[in-house]
Formats: sequence, C-alpha cells, structure tokens
Amino acid sequence: MTFFYFVASVARVPDRVRRGASLAGSGASVRSWCVQRRRRGVTVGWHVALRCTGVEQAPPSAGFRDLGATKSENASRVAPGYTAAHIDVLENLEPVRRRPGMYIGSTGTRGLHQLAYEVIDNSVDEALAGHCDKILVTLHEDGSISVLDNGRGIPTDKHPKTGKSALETVLTVLHAGGKFGSGSYKVSGGLHGVGVSVVNALSMWLESVVYRDGNCYSMRFARGEVLEELRVTPAPPNPYPGFMERSGTFIRFAPDPQIFTTDIEFDYDLLATRLNELAYLNAGLSIWLVDRRRGFDGRKNEPKFSGSDAVRQPMAHPNPSDDDLDRDHGEKTTEAARLASVRRAVADSSTSHPNAALETNAESAFLSDGKRFYHGGGIAEYVHDLTEGKERIHADVIHFVKELHNVEVQVALQWSRDQYTDMLLGFANNIRTIDGGAHIDGFKFTLTRVMNAQARQRGLLRENTNNLGGDYIREGLTAIISVKVPNPEFEGQTKSRLGNPEVRSIVDTVVTEALSLYFDQRPRVLTDIFEKALQAHQAAEAARRARDLVRRKSVLESSTLPGKLADCASRDPRESEIFIVEGDSAGGSAKQGRDRRFQAILPLRGKILNIEKSDDAKVYKNTEIQALITAIGLGVKGEEFDPSQLRYHRIIIMTDADTDGAHIRTLLLTFFFRYQRSVIENGHLYIARPPLYKLDTGSGKQRLTQYLYSESEREQRRTLDRVTMEDAAASDLIFNTLMGDRVPPRRQFIEQHAESLNLDDLDI
Repeated sequence: MTFFYFVASVARVPDRVRRGASLAGSGASVRSWCVQRRRRGVTVGWHVALRCTGVEQAPPSAGFRDLGATKSENASRVAPGYTAAHIDVLENLEPVRRRPGMYIGSTGTRGLHQLAYEVIDNSVDEALAGHCDKILVTLHEDGSISVLDNGRGIPTDKHPKTGKSALETVLTVLHAGGKFGSGSYKVSGGLHGVGVSVVNALSMWLESVVYRDGNCYSMRFARGEVLEELRVTPAPPNPYPGFMERSGTFIRFAPDPQIFTTDIEFDYDLLATRLNELAYLNAGLSIWLVDRRRGFDGRKNEPKFSGSDAVRQPMAHPNPSDDDLDRDHGEKTTEAARLASVRRAVADSSTSHPNAALETNAESAFLSDGKRFYHGGGIAEYVHDLTEGKERIHADVIHFVKELHNVEVQVALQWSRDQYTDMLLGFANNIRTIDGGAHIDGFKFTLTRVMNAQARQRGLLRENTNNLGGDYIREGLTAIISVKVPNPEFEGQTKSRLGNPEVRSIVDTVVTEALSLYFDQRPRVLTDIFEKALQAHQAAEAARRARDLVRRKSVLESSTLPGKLADCASRDPRESEIFIVEGDSAGGSAKQGRDRRFQAILPLRGKILNIEKSDDAKVYKNTEIQALITAIGLGVKGEEFDPSQLRYHRIIIMTDADTDGAHIRTLLLTFFFRYQRSVIENGHLYIARPPLYKLDTGSGKQRLTQYLYSESEREQRRTLDRVTMEDAAASDLIFNTLMGDRVPPRRQFIEQHAESLNLDDLDI
C-alpha cells in the first residue's frame, strides 16, 4: 500500500517490525498469528498495555468505593491516620510536572508537539497584534527546537506583583501573560497564561533571549527552575540582517525525557503542516522551518549534570569548542560566548552547511536550506489549494471578511462536483477547533437557511416542497471559517472547541449578508450549487431503503448479523475484537487459531467497492459493505457516531502481504475514512501484520513449525498498527487524489513523489 503513510500515522507495537518477501502460506500464518496473540496478549498504542484476557476483571483499586461491598468493608479500605498532613499543596510549576496531561493533552507525540505549538503561537500572537511578520523555527542536532520572531520582545522590566522580571514571570508563573485584557493584544490564541511556562516546566532546559530597547536580555532554566538569572548586555546593531533589525524573542528548549518517555524527537512533517496552516491563516506572515538534525537519536539526549538534584546544569548547546567550556561543569564561561551560541542557533548554517546563506533582503527566504511558508492570499488561497485537482463548480473561491462587535469573521468557500462529502475547517484565533463550536454551528445553520431562501426566491424549490437539509447543501463543499475573538472561551488548554455563544449570532449575521449579496450578483453559481444539492438529495432517497436494511439496533437488542461472521462469545465491546480477513480460506484458518471468547472473524470476498467513486445507493447495495456495516455496528453514514453501537473496540484489518492484500487494505481504509471517520479518530482501527515466513525444522514427531517476520528474527511475536489521523484536511486531499475518479491528479502526484520515495516506507 504505497500511499498509506501519507494519510495516517501509525502507533506500532512492538517497535521492531521488519519487512520481508511475500507471505508464505497465508492461511497458516493467519492461524499462527491468532494463536500467538491469544496466548501471549498484545501491547497496543504508544505505551499502554492492553491484555486480551476475555472477561477477567481487576479488583477495585484502593481508595475507591466498591459498589458491591458493604459500608464497613469500604471503610476498612481507607488508609489509617488520614490527616491534613496527607494533603499535598503543589507550588510554582510542580503541578505541571506532576500532571502534564492536564496541560498538553498527553505525554506522547501529540503532547510533545504541543510544546512547540505553544511557543510558536506566542510569536503568531505578535503577528496578530501587528508587531511581527517573520518567524523562524529551527530543529537542532541535539533534539532541541528554537523559535525566533521579530516582534516587540517579551518585557523584561520588574513586574509589580511578583517582584521578578516580566521575562522570568511569564516563564515560571502559571496564568501570567499579557493576554488577559491588559490591552497588549486585541486577540490571541494563548489566553490561559500557561503556555510558555508549561513548556519551561516540561523541558530539560530552556533558554530565552530577548532583544529590545537596544539591549540583549537572556535567561536559562532547567526543568522550570532558574539556572541563570537575567543577564543584560548591549545588543549588536541589526542582530539578524534581513530578519530582525530592532527587537524580537528567541526561545530554545529541549523536551524532558523524564516526562516524554516514549518519544522526544520532533516530527518535521507535523511541524511543517502546522506552520503552513498558520501562514495561510495569517496572510503576509513569513515562517521558516529549518532542520539541522543529522541522524538524531532522541533517547540519547540526556545531558551531563553537576550540582544538586534540585537545579541541575544542562549543556544547552552541543559540541562547543574547548576554549569556551568550563571543564568541570561544561558551561560557557563568557557572556559573549553564550550569546554567540544563541545566535548560532540561527546563523550557524553558513558554516555547517556550505549552501546556506544569510540574506539581507527582507522579502526573500532567510536561509537557503530552510523552507519558507508564505501565503499572501490567506484562507482563500488555502481553500483553492485544498481543492486542487477537483472539478470546481465555480472558478473563484467565495471569500469574505468582516468585523462585527469586535469579532472578525473570515470565510472561504468552494464547491466541487466530484466531491461527495464536506470538509469544514474551523479556526478561532488561529487555533484549529477540531471539535467545532459556536462559529461552525452558526455557519452550518446560516448556510442552509440562506441557500434554501435563495433557491425559493429563484424558483429552484417549489412552494410545496420541503427545504433541503444541510448535509445535501454542503456536499462537495470545502470551507474554512476563521474567527478572531477578543475573549474566546475554549475547552481546556488544548482548545479543541469554541464556546462563545455570541459568536454564533455574529457569524449568522456576517454570512447571511455576504452570501445573499454574492448570489444576488452571481445567480448562475447558486443554480449550479443547488443542482448538485438536489442530486445529492435524490441519491439519498434512492439509497434510503438500502440504508434501512443495514440499520442496527442497540448492541443489547437482537439484530440480524451476516452469516459469514464468526462472532465471539463476549458481548462487551471493550474486550472484543474483529479480524477482517481476505476470503473464506483465510477466514477458515483464522477461525481455527482464534480465541472465540473475544475474537470474531469476518471474511470478505474479493475487493470491496471503492466508495470514493460511488454514491450512497451503490454503497448500501454492496453485499460486502453491508456485512461490514452490520457486523461492526457502524450505523448510518452522515449521522452522528454513536460509540455504544460499536460491537468491537478493536477492528483489525488483516490481509495478505502482497499487492492484492495491500489494495484491499487501502480500499478498507478508504471505506472507514469516508463512511465513519470517528472509528479512526477514536482509535478503534488497527492493521495486523502477519508473519512473512514459515520455518519448518526437524521431522516426524520432532517437526517444529515457526512463523517469522524476517529471516533473522526467530522470536515469535505479533504486531498491530493503530491507524491514527493527524490532519483531516491533508488526509481528505490524499484520498480524493489517489482513490477518486480523476486520473490527471493521481498521475501528477505519482510523478512528483516518485523521485523522493523512500523504499523503506512502502508497505510491501
């Protein structure tokens, strides 16, 4: 499966997975894989062990009330001598280190990158305030990351409440910042005042340098503790020619391996995607990403420390010259050398990389070896690029922006004929609201109302017919809704949903005025869009009967399951798993090797329908897809996903390790992505990797059969890949390009990526 790695990231267990030749004896291998998995369990996810042990239950944890126990039994479990001394009071940044997931979501890959986003978002906030137009993000060889901007610079004077410098205050005190209505920022993404201080707390070391008022202010920290007090030196004139002439802020930090125990290496592609997105959302802002790493191993980044355990000394800059080091502590001995090392974080490419050059032209790329993200067209250009290769209904992107009651609303829309779903991306103060919120709700409601009203006004809808539903009107729509709110109400530090109720009415007013004017001036565009909506409605009606056949009742009620399904005995979805296998032969082998207590087997006949090219009527009439929907409990496409309907919490695709198996796996991934994306988002979809080799040793009764993943690896093991999705927009574009009707975009994609293809990434 060539393109899977472009659209989904994989949490693989175990880490060592070797690829070899074609599958030897697919049926036997499938049977062996199930037997091994039944006997030894499997580790799934990044660091969470899930044991497949049937209906075995763990005893109640100490300190929690057991509903099945008597009052006296529960009382006896309370620890004796429970007094005020047992109440912990966490101070400063200690709560962050104790419970990092509360602040960054997780201590895995997503939380790691959240640290970078917090610092980057502070620089973008300077751009929103009109004080910054250039940001440089650098990945360093020692595993650290730095962010430099040409904004005003963090204030460094003494804070009246803390008695510390403002720089130290914002880096060491939670809920300290200039975004609580002080007038420094009209709008911003960081509103809780915990962003950069959390980064400091969860970093092995952090270095900050501020240029402002003709001076250079620097501080260093180790795991949230001050390592070097504020130092002030005269700043050189024009410190970064063509990038920062007068003022700016530089933050460099290394994630703490004591916190991020699974991965501390930043992913270039994830950062590039986010930076590119920020460049679209902030027209005129230039962002550079430079990667200086050379075979970096993040697990070897633990530095040498000296001194007490409370505040330990990190080597903030790798491989300094011997003349600059204190040989006892590994620390820079002069301020000039220290500041020089900070400047090298940006400018050292001229010596490390012969082709890198520091340019003085502010309008050109800062470093020749870095990638620049710049989009003068803003979100209209973003929508245009997202619909590249599609058959657009209207040539120009519908784009409008207006400020109302101090809230700026910006919307970009594009309908495509060969797109059968909608893609709505919501942003609030440059932050992707993946769970929507008031701005998305307001847009959906208003779009449906305006389109129906305009259609009736022009006779596209008869008087005695009902209005079209929003799902039909949004079919084929790619839209970005971006709002700038002075006081947004986000849910949690990760800000996945916008809660301001007043934003909905503001979006309603702006969208109503703008779309009504647009369609009054371009009635032909309205007609074309509405014709597609009518076709979607007619197709849905044609599919209604077929859809009703696969509607499932609750998992607790009776339902007709496919005859080919070999179901498991357990009725608890949390411990049940289903293997989707290739054909009856593999299905029979898998049934022999499974544990029928919690493992179900569903064999599919041949290659399923490519639903990227099919309408709903064909989807629901397809026998194999009907079996999938009914057996798993996927519900109805387009309706809100109900997790209680899911019959298995691990849905495992297990196909042969050949080209046909890869194609079937790709078709199944397309099906789950388009039909019920929440299965992927909730972490229920896996890919099994059966053994590639069969090894027979001995003869007669001494004959021993082993199934191996490589020629050298004789230890029997099982491997599951969890399918995850970091960027829905990018995934949507890839599925449409590679699985859609149009051949030219697919050919262009292959030609563009053929030379840069890494054979190790091929799933063969």
